[in-house]
Amino acid sequence: VQLQASGGGLVQAGASLRLSCTASGRTFSNLVMAWFRQAPGKEREFVGYIKWSGTTSYADSVKARFAISRDNAKSTVYLQMNGLKPEDTAVYYCSARGGALAYRRAGDSDYWGQGTQVTVSS
Repeated sequence: VQLQASGGGLVQAGASLRLSCTASGRTFSNLVMAWFRQAPGKEREFVGYIKWSGTTSYADSVKARFAISRDNAKSTVYLQMNGLKPEDTAVYYCSARGGALAYRRAGDSDYWGQGTQVTVSS
C-alpha cells in the first residue's frame, strides 16, 4: 500500500488546515486509516483513526478540535484540524492497517505515508 499525504503548511494559532491522504495498492475498504504526529524530539503519537464504517476515535488532546473522515470512493482519508495551537506543530503521518481492528500504537501500523509538516505560530 502506498500512502500519499498532503495539505500541511504554516498557519497562525486558531487557524484551520485539512490534510489529505490517498491510498493505493490495496482495497481501501480493508484498511483502518489513522493519523499520527511527531514533534521534534518526541515520539510519534496517535492523533485519531477511522474505520471503514466511519467510526472514529481521537486522542484527548485533539478530540474537540480535529475530525477524521474518509471518502471510500476516492480511497482518501482527511484530517480536518480546527483551532490549531502551537503545540500541534509536528510532522503528521498518514497510517494504515489491514483488516478491521482499530489501533492507537504506531507499532501496530502496517503502512506509513511520507509525512507532511504542520507548523502553527503563536
